[in-house]
Amino acid sequence: MTPDQLLTFACVADSGNISRAAQTLNLSQPAVSGQLRMLQEWFGEPLYRRSGHGIALTEAGERLAEQARQLRQVYRQAQAVRESWRGLETGALRLGASTTPASYLLPGLVADFRHAFPAVSLHLSDGNTREIVERLPALDLAFIEGDVPAGLPADTAVHAWRQDEVVAIVRADHALAGKGAVTLRDLAASALVMREPGSGVRRLVERAFADAGLAPSVGLELAGVEGVKQAVRAGLGVGFVSVMSMRHEDGALAALRLLPKPLTRTLSILVPHADAAARAAERFLAMCLAVGAPDGV
Repeated sequence: MTPDQLLTFACVADSGNISRAAQTLNLSQPAVSGQLRMLQEWFGEPLYRRSGHGIALTEAGERLAEQARQLRQVYRQAQAVRESWRGLETGALRLGASTTPASYLLPGLVADFRHAFPAVSLHLSDGNTREIVERLPALDLAFIEGDVPAGLPADTAVHAWRQDEVVAIVRADHALAGKGAVTLRDLAASALVMREPGSGVRRLVERAFADAGLAPSVGLELAGVEGVKQAVRAGLGVGFVSVMSMRHEDGALAALRLLPKPLTRTLSILVPHADAAARAAERFLAMCLAVGAPDGV
């Protein structure tokens, strides 16, 4: 017995005619008759008898037809589930993002996706880059800053997404505020307000100071971009943030580009289980990759 034989039998039972059932199933009459014969041989009892131009089910056939109709219903339900997922009429999307993409890039994309596919349940969690990479097995897409960590699972796809610039920030009344651009040596004697360990911005800044042969003084560590900005506003030192976080500042802070070359990093999208990515993840990824790079300061 096979599922196809039962599905064919359900159609024959409903139509009471092998020829009509064959037309409904888009099969030849000999193919339908062959399936019925094999099903009957497996069952070991007559399932139907000829009756005029059609067939009449035996008692055994009536009992088996009940089961065949239930299988057909389950099959149709499975098809409906497949079509709803293919059309994104249901489903879930789990996103994880480090601070910069979570705060300044994803909100608009999430809003566009929700408008296009309102039935998809969408979950967004944030954290620093290290935390997001640690959550990778539980995510559909991950958005991180800076270098892609080594040792990712073999089935993880990596897409370079955006270029981002990290700038120094000072209070608007700071002695360096009017310069517009500074070197790391200009900042080395200042107390620095730094992100927490694991932050992509912190790793980038520390590497830049090390490459320049400088050992800066970290006066304060804070989690999150807004914490760094608030500390700088309070006069606690010089901070470093993504240029995107300075777009809507009120003038209390000044952004300083770093010389001799800007301090830049790549924002990347990680796709765990890329060979078996959910359709919702594929759609959201395509939407992200289609959007042009954001404006600078």
